[in-house]
Amino acid sequence: MRFEEKLTIYAELLMAHGLNVQPGQVVNLAGELIHRTLLEKMARVAYRRGAKFVNVDFVDQALTRLRIQESRDAGSLKYVPRFIPVKYEDFVEEGAAVLRLLGSEDPDCLADLPAQKVNDLQNTYRQSLKKYYVEGVGKSKVQWTVAAAATPKWAKKVYPELPEKEACEALWEAIFKMCRADTPNCLEIWEKHSARLAERAKKLTALRIKELHFTGPGTDLKVYLAPCALFKGGGDYTPKGVHFEANIPTEECFTTPDCRLTQGTVRVTRPVPVNGELVKDLELEFQKGEITNFKASQGKESLAAYLANDPGACRLGEVALVGTDSPIYQSKRIFEEILFDENAACHIAVGSAYRFCLDGGATMTPDELEAIGCNDSSVHTDFMISSEEIDVMAKDYSGQEIMLIKKGRWVGVE
Repeated sequence: MRFEEKLTIYAELLMAHGLNVQPGQVVNLAGELIHRTLLEKMARVAYRRGAKFVNVDFVDQALTRLRIQESRDAGSLKYVPRFIPVKYEDFVEEGAAVLRLLGSEDPDCLADLPAQKVNDLQNTYRQSLKKYYVEGVGKSKVQWTVAAAATPKWAKKVYPELPEKEACEALWEAIFKMCRADTPNCLEIWEKHSARLAERAKKLTALRIKELHFTGPGTDLKVYLAPCALFKGGGDYTPKGVHFEANIPTEECFTTPDCRLTQGTVRVTRPVPVNGELVKDLELEFQKGEITNFKASQGKESLAAYLANDPGACRLGEVALVGTDSPIYQSKRIFEEILFDENAACHIAVGSAYRFCLDGGATMTPDELEAIGCNDSSVHTDFMISSEEIDVMAKDYSGQEIMLIKKGRWVGVE
């Protein structure tokens, strides 16, 4: 099958299964200028599915770099024009479908800039969209999807042994394969895959897990769950019953932990991009729910600035289970892009928690959410913590133990 055919299938997958665009719906697509061909294909599919308006936001990291470098007043980096949150609040009111394409034209564009300035700029932007994240994402009032498109410089990082052009071709082929978009019947394949993840999540929820214990080289970490914790996998539904897939690809079953209780040490098994810089060889220590110490061979200042954003930034908002059967893990590649790397390994995320992973969470008050340890933060970043050397043991509320993952492979709830 030719590249153009696969790209068309991929666009159809993202609009039909990812966003599941409905007739009369507003659609917002965002990506970099280099993604234009794919964005155009997606817009065409969205209109053919009945979208009443498709907006495309083109993002340019070079202009973000320019703002950080040239702004005379450091305080101006915390300015967000009102029309930005108004637009995203309108998406919530409209019940829109919103997709963001990852894959930077220049992955290192912000890496050498002052960590605090980059953090101030990006965190203020995230804070301005709090209503969108709480109402739109947290309560699934919008259909949202995160996906990716290959770029030459990103590809060169994933396939350093290849010339840039060949690396980009290889990365596209990997994306098509990992996203199951390399075959005309990909929508049928995704329905089955999504159902399998949803069934696994249902079984995990039924176990009424109180504690997840991750063990392996450099890792002895206990993550605790509230009695009302729900595992999610295989997409979600809007209040109107419309199914959508938040991440393509996705291989995880995830839930919201009790952010007050995380305890132990963990070695992060894949590098993590934070505010434009890659954090490498990261090790974290938790006490009473908080990160109390960490070390890294690279990106320590960027991570320190990130964790200082607010009190919830150093507590957990998510824990996810992924087995080594994941096609992303099977590729034997590090993608330096969280969307792919998080679906290659079990992971924890600092920052904001998902209300929809708590039974009744969508209608709980802030005080009720705080009482069960649901973390609140303006940030959310995943840290991959498993490999072929990691075990995951669950303990339920009666004290019974069940091995879920042994040496990286699923052994329970199959």
